Amino acid sequence: MSSDLPHPHDMSPTADQRPSRRTLLRAAGGLAAAGVLGVGTAAGVSGRAEAAPLLFTHPGMLNSWGELNRAKVYVAVGLEPWRSGWNRLVANRHAQSTWTPNPRATIIRGGPGANYPLLYNDIHAAYQNALRWRIAGTTAHADAAVRILNAWSAILTTITGNADRFLAAGIYGYQFANAAELMRGSPGFDLARFRQMMLNVFYPLNDRFLREHNDACITNYWANWDLCTMASILAIGILCDDDAKYDQAVDYFKNGAGNGSLRHAVPFVYESEGLAQWQESGRDQGHSLLGIGLMGAFCEMAWHQGEDLYGYDDNRFMKAAQYVAKYNLGQDVPFTTYTWGSGQNCAPQRQTVISSASRGQPRPVWDMLHYHYARRRRLSVPYITAIAEKGRPEGGGGDSPYGTTSGGFDQLGFGTLLYAR
Repeated sequence: MSSDLPHPHDMSPTADQRPSRRTLLRAAGGLAAAGVLGVGTAAGVSGRAEAAPLLFTHPGMLNSWGELNRAKVYVAVGLEPWRSGWNRLVANRHAQSTWTPNPRATIIRGGPGANYPLLYNDIHAAYQNALRWRIAGTTAHADAAVRILNAWSAILTTITGNADRFLAAGIYGYQFANAAELMRGSPGFDLARFRQMMLNVFYPLNDRFLREHNDACITNYWANWDLCTMASILAIGILCDDDAKYDQAVDYFKNGAGNGSLRHAVPFVYESEGLAQWQESGRDQGHSLLGIGLMGAFCEMAWHQGEDLYGYDDNRFMKAAQYVAKYNLGQDVPFTTYTWGSGQNCAPQRQTVISSASRGQPRPVWDMLHYHYARRRRLSVPYITAIAEKGRPEGGGGDSPYGTTSGGFDQLGFGTLLYAR
């Protein structure tokens, strides 16, 4: 399935009914199906007996070949808004080929000795240099990205700290995998070693959190904790051509017991208004925006593998994004009292009103959603469109509008450059 083609709901089965390309491949079986459907192959590391690598498209996470090529063509001729998005990228200090990595064997997030900014700054530098190479073809930026990725895969063995270690493994796991996906096939990049780092350092924490939730009540952790974990597992599955990990993440999105699964992250739907309440809306808007960005990234990565989660459950995520966008544009939205259990004993908690904390905070999450729903799908999403226009052109990690602390690096960004169509 091309990521550039519209998929109108009124002319095809619903997302719940439509088999994904991966399902069709399984049904058709093996190399013959790959030949019929035009799916590329890649060397796998999972050791599974079935031909799992045939099921994955590369590059196939946040950025596909078609989108990268479109940006390359339009930047070269100076067409807007790609040119403005490109200018945001090249002005970022992380996007410079002179960037020097600072790898550590142990990364700590939460508690004494915290050093995790070293990791997220290097990840964003690798990703931004990889984008410059993919779009402009400059080998110096390819060399910089490879240098950063190889430096970390050679030394990182442990992510630790308090409960925040799970956030580090999730957020930086999916981001790191995306940087590596862009450099797949680049001379000098040790993909095999990088895959092993992702499988041995990041995935075990990801898997443990989804299974155990740090030994807390299943509803104790907010949606973004599950979502970053799910995004990391999905990205690792794609990077490593690991069918089981990919399926683990998608199944949790649809059926998981924690707050990152779709029906828990979006607990209330206001059908007549085309809106749906986000799980963290009563907490604050900064974390609501983070959650929208993480679920959007999850859906975008799955989309490039032929899986329409954007439209799953009658566009439930779209309605939630509309809700968060509308409120952060300064307009009123409905709110249903939200109750949950906290701590290890599920002590009852409740929120009776939406929170205005961090309302209107800028985050580079909206252009990806606007260009998917309004352009790919030809759906009306006025609040998503309005808030995307307000923040355009989007930058990325290290750009001042988003902050200089870890929250400013929660999204890889550059949606205007990468998703405009």
